[in-house]
Amino acid sequence: MSTVLSNPAEMIAHGAPRVIHNDAELEMYTDALFRLTALESPSRSEVEAIELLTLLVERYEQEHYSIPEADPVSVIRFLIEQQNLTQRDLIPQFGSESAVSMFMTGERNLTIEQVRKLSARFKLPADVFIPQASAKHSPKRRAKGDSHPR
Repeated sequence: MSTVLSNPAEMIAHGAPRVIHNDAELEMYTDALFRLTALESPSRSEVEAIELLTLLVERYEQEHYSIPEADPVSVIRFLIEQQNLTQRDLIPQFGSESAVSMFMTGERNLTIEQVRKLSARFKLPADVFIPQASAKHSPKRRAKGDSHPR
């Protein structure tokens, strides 16, 4: 075993980074991370500290502040509200007022072209506008002539 890790408990007792347990620690680690990332030419050990602190901060935030995935209709509704738009403002991305309306009511999914246009308009990744497949929500296909779902 490396001498660096010969006594990890002692390292932690002397202030080595450890798992974040609360928001106060999160703030402390985030401040340290900001100071390190502001360095013009970080040393090798500073780069490793940045990597470690990033992992610890991301882990805590994922567990305590994760953002649930939203369906495309909810995303569009949010963007419309945040940018004080109307559904009519999205006609260039959808092609027609009825296409916007049908999408917003869940009657129609987005086409690839609509996803591209929405992604460009809102400067967001295309996957934000693509529904996430979920095994429990996807219908099971039936074989031809099969009268029972699988």
